[in-house]
Amino acid sequence: MPKVYSIDGITPVVHPTAFVHPSAVLIGDVIVGARAYVGPAACLRGDFGRIVVEEGANIQDTCMLHGFPGKDTVVGAESTIGHGAVLHGCVVRRGALVGMNSVVNDNAEVGEDAVVAALAFVKAEARVPARTLVAGIPARALRELSEQEIRWKKDNMRLYQELAVRSLGTMHEVEALTEVEPNRKRIDIPGSIPLSELKKKHA
Repeated sequence: MPKVYSIDGITPVVHPTAFVHPSAVLIGDVIVGARAYVGPAACLRGDFGRIVVEEGANIQDTCMLHGFPGKDTVVGAESTIGHGAVLHGCVVRRGALVGMNSVVNDNAEVGEDAVVAALAFVKAEARVPARTLVAGIPARALRELSEQEIRWKKDNMRLYQELAVRSLGTMHEVEALTEVEPNRKRIDIPGSIPLSELKKKHA
């Protein structure tokens, strides 16, 4: 079971088809929707404002979500929040991708199917247009996303929806082996490659 804490009589809600890693922390006014994935060491602090993770979204490991009282921090349906990202009192719309170690600040909005590049800083009150790539500190719009990039982003999001199912069905705590077994099998997920490799392939 994940670390779930009630505060001021408000208890987090996790849909039974969502997967929340046991090392994740959920506090107070947190709502995790169906088929969502919340990764290891993620922290969703609903001790001030509400945090909503909509259906099929994924919050990857070590992400931090928080906000001010009276404000909702919303992760839209089928969106992806990459490793180590920080969301504070903002809205990420359906299908958007927030890259690794980026920050989206108060009252900012990331549009549908947009991409916030890794290490970017989306400043308070900023608006990221739909289907747009933003990068930098502060984040600035670089260009509209290609159809190939949108497809890759959706495929990547589906991998995390499948991971929620795999984790619910097969992940459990065990003792580590002391040596590698002969012919050790690999986790095989056909067609899953980084975007940079996909672009090279079709260059």
